[in-house]
Amino acid sequence: MVPPGIRGAGLGLRRSFAADLAALSPAVDFLEIAPENWIGVGGSLGKGFRALTERYPFVAHGLSLSLGGPAPLDLELLQALKGFLRQHGIRRYSEHLSYCGDDGLLYDLLPIPFTEEAVVHVAERIRRVQDILGQRIAIENVSYYTAPGKEMDESDFLNAVLKEADCGLLLDVNNIYVNSVNHGYDAAAFLAAIPADRIEYAHVAGHFQQAPDLLVDTHGAPVIDPVWALLDEAYGRFGVFPTLLERDFNLPLLSELLGEVDTIRSIQVRHARVACDA
Repeated sequence: MVPPGIRGAGLGLRRSFAADLAALSPAVDFLEIAPENWIGVGGSLGKGFRALTERYPFVAHGLSLSLGGPAPLDLELLQALKGFLRQHGIRRYSEHLSYCGDDGLLYDLLPIPFTEEAVVHVAERIRRVQDILGQRIAIENVSYYTAPGKEMDESDFLNAVLKEADCGLLLDVNNIYVNSVNHGYDAAAFLAAIPADRIEYAHVAGHFQQAPDLLVDTHGAPVIDPVWALLDEAYGRFGVFPTLLERDFNLPLLSELLGEVDTIRSIQVRHARVACDA
């Protein structure tokens, strides 16, 4: 089963502003949730969530499958996830190209070694997840601060996994920028290596500058100009694709978040006009 599509500019849903968002006329084109935070939620909160899924297109971005990890896949979670996605008509499901533990969760995203062996390992696990869910999933290029056992460039590793697993890509533009600063590579060259036909949607977010050569991917600040510029470059290279604003803490007023969503939309509109005039 191929899920229906999404379009436009989206926002990551947080419980603190869910009620405020429900009271507005549709202000975003789609919303994203971490399914682990909503599976099995009932009562008034569950009813409010159901009202939002009936009103907005939703995507789900997983936190704890640990696709690159050594422990067996959590089949109980996958079955619960399958039911949840279908119950709420979730349009897309994505996960991080990382791992988050072995015998237990560490609640952090750890880098997978960039090796051929790791490509085979993680691609097999992604294919199994897709078989269980009955749909293609997207994997997200993640931020990382060390590259243990590196034998391949990050872009080569990412592309090898996408091809071997035959899955989609959640393109995190902020992560490209963060990694380019932290690891000294050309963000534009990384973009150029992305297979356009794999992109399902994208993330933009803010980060924290620890030092001139060390950025921390926090999702706790506004998006900065170089990340907006990289998104603009991505649209120019690949065409417009659905893009979502992530903000996980230091949450401002909803109106400020919607202002950043409007920035996404304005860049999309400008590129759409250019495409029409070409």
